[in-house]
Amino acid sequence: MHDDSEVAVLRLGHRPGRDERMTTHVGLTARALGADRVLFPDNAGQSLETVRDITDRFGGPFEAELTDSPHAVIRNWEGQVVHLTMYGERVQDVDAEIRTAHDSEGEALLLVVGSEKVSFDVYEEADWNVGVTNQPHSEVAGLAVFLDRLFEGRELEQDWADADRTVIPMETGKRVVPADDADEHHE
Repeated sequence: MHDDSEVAVLRLGHRPGRDERMTTHVGLTARALGADRVLFPDNAGQSLETVRDITDRFGGPFEAELTDSPHAVIRNWEGQVVHLTMYGERVQDVDAEIRTAHDSEGEALLLVVGSEKVSFDVYEEADWNVGVTNQPHSEVAGLAVFLDRLFEGRELEQDWADADRTVIPMETGKRVVPADDADEHHE
């Protein structure tokens, strides 16, 4: 979580017109829950722009980029690859091992989330195939649960640098203030 050992999220596949919102939410979830960057397929430019806009307004650090070869990203990754799939090992059985590889051994993690059917080579190239549940669910939900388990809730307390605005937690209603004014509203 913004330390020496990177956590990147790779969106594998993007169907224009069908996946716009879901691909964007993969990026927003990655950002909000502690990943350092997201890589989108090169046909997901709209999602890229939305995530960059949110980062500009609500702070970072967080990077969003496009890749013309998502499978090459997996093959060439210098670290460990975690493929999030409902067909994988139970997250509760492997999260400690993955956390140790990341935290103690300093391994960069690439979290792969699919959209359409994922080819078998991704399962073979991954160091871990992990399921947060073996029931049908959203890849955004899988990513959120996995990041929370990886960071053990620390991501919920992170600070956001260079934010233009800040959301003020409230029991009811919505309140967004300029970031410079946020401290006086938290009292």
